[in-house]
Amino acid sequence: MAVDCDLAKYFDTVEHDVLMARVSRKVQDKRVLKLIGKYLRAGVMIDGRLHKTRKGVSQGGPLSPMLSNILLDELDMEVEGRSHRFARYADDFVILVKSRRAGERVMVSITRFLVKKLKLKVNQEKSKVAHTNEISFLGFAFSGAKIRWSDKAFVRFKQRINELTGRSWGVYMEYRLFKLAEYLRGWMGYFGKSELYRPIPEIDHWLRRRVRMCYWKQWRYCRTKVRELTKLGTFLRTAISAGLSRKGPWRLSRTLATQSGMTNQWLKDQGLLSVKDLWVNIHYPATAR
Repeated sequence: MAVDCDLAKYFDTVEHDVLMARVSRKVQDKRVLKLIGKYLRAGVMIDGRLHKTRKGVSQGGPLSPMLSNILLDELDMEVEGRSHRFARYADDFVILVKSRRAGERVMVSITRFLVKKLKLKVNQEKSKVAHTNEISFLGFAFSGAKIRWSDKAFVRFKQRINELTGRSWGVYMEYRLFKLAEYLRGWMGYFGKSELYRPIPEIDHWLRRRVRMCYWKQWRYCRTKVRELTKLGTFLRTAISAGLSRKGPWRLSRTLATQSGMTNQWLKDQGLLSVKDLWVNIHYPATAR
């Protein structure tokens, strides 16, 4: 069982006095403490006007992750003192327990500790005690001893791919493929540790179809489509049939004409990465070579 505790708007609700008290235990130089205090009170610009910040730390600020860890280090020590197994990254954490009853006790006591000791707010609606198969942590879900990306992370992945392969994005294909490769490397660099292989070939198929659609849309005119397809090896008659078709780019991206011309190898030569290759390279590096 896992105690999945969610801190409500953590970076917006940190009490400066509580935070600076913890920082002063680790930093003795008063000049540094004064500088950190100014950083916390610097304020934010909203609609061109400067608003004072009486609590919270700026999200995305260079000091914010470190200050977050300093404040929540006390939580780590509290949980370690109880001999619980847990994992925490910034304000996201889960605590592992042996039973639901134990989890409910830990949830109550940890919530009390966070509210009274660290002056933080716990989101009761999102916090829960559940089996590890029913929670997600840092974008990952769990199935027994196996780890995979969560459904929510996969939905965001597909949304971003849709944006990068959108027909209305008026950029050169070289730039589109560059940004696509950049995103795929980054996403697989993080989520590639997922042990779920089953959807990966389907992702590759869908991705290639999206890119073929972009090429088809970019070629625009019938004569351009026929010329480009025949240049890539499609039979003239097949190319003309596809070029004259009134069907949309998405439907035509799955026809014999587009697939026999824009082959998988050709797309790879243009710079389209394979999600399958990236996954195999992570899990079976010796085979990938």
